[in-house]
Amino acid sequence: MRVVHYINQFFGQIGGEDMAHHPLEVRKGPFGPGLALQNLLGEDIRITATIVCGDNYFVENAQALKDDIVKILKEEEADLLIAGPAFNAGRYGMACGEVCKIACEELGLNAVSGMYEENPGMELFRKYAYILPTGNSARNMKDALAAIRDFVKKIDSGAEIKGPEEEGYVQRGIRKNYFEEKTGAERCLDMLLKKIKGEEYQTELPMPIFEKVVPSPAIKDMSKAKIIVMTSGGMVPLGNPDHLEACNCTKFKRYSYEESYGGKGATKGKVVHGGYDPVYGDEDGNRILPVDMLAELEKEGRIGELCDFTYVTVGNGMGTDQAAQFGDAIAEELKREEIQGAILTST
Repeated sequence: MRVVHYINQFFGQIGGEDMAHHPLEVRKGPFGPGLALQNLLGEDIRITATIVCGDNYFVENAQALKDDIVKILKEEEADLLIAGPAFNAGRYGMACGEVCKIACEELGLNAVSGMYEENPGMELFRKYAYILPTGNSARNMKDALAAIRDFVKKIDSGAEIKGPEEEGYVQRGIRKNYFEEKTGAERCLDMLLKKIKGEEYQTELPMPIFEKVVPSPAIKDMSKAKIIVMTSGGMVPLGNPDHLEACNCTKFKRYSYEESYGGKGATKGKVVHGGYDPVYGDEDGNRILPVDMLAELEKEGRIGELCDFTYVTVGNGMGTDQAAQFGDAIAEELKREEIQGAILTST
């Protein structure tokens, strides 16, 4: 089996966020994590080429790169595409998913990737690839590569790839027709009886569970409202005095504009977010925390008062449970401060 492997600029050892706009390039043989993966795969499955591309460059030029990806896969006579693993890196996951989609739709190739459950690439591209669940960071690389090894070897063996429960990949949303001994009505009643008896049962069609959030009532008069702007973009005071983490942040902090950023409209700070290029935010903090424009609205009387402090955290890799806890805690503080409206900026 001939395999082409896709990785980003970080795992391609080109650089971090400063090189996220690095254009697509091809390297012969395995590279980066592909070297360890090749050792796991053995001699019968060969990584013949590695595609390396900056996360920003790929996401911003995905459609334009389609022909290049197809050409590479054809020239390498690829039997399979492996992308990542991307863990919880959102743009990397999107790029991996897009490459898998191209391989699947344009050439009918199987594609395998690995992602954390909250990576947006998983939900958007799961039907185009076998996506294996991973931990949320590269610390889990060893286990992720072992899982990819096992799955790729099963594909190479020609064995039937069964459902996600048996094989361990993420539900793809693809239905296949097959014959069952019992009709759907009989199976439905069997499940109902088990549910009535309190016994375990497995539904054949799991339904999504959506949290219902009741929106707050509209602000009646913005000209009299006290407004706060907050960010999950990691815009902290210079020196990051509270040591907010660039990924999987464990805290949020309250900062006064005057004491921490040089006043309203100045927003002198530092970006510590590890999920986007910090250069533009470091040049002008208002690009992340738009205090300057809100200060103008305050002067014009379009809002009653701009709160003189903000709340900051880093959303990169943050789990939804953690985010909900932060939201609840911040909301209680906003109530005590009698703030009527909040603007939360992201990236």
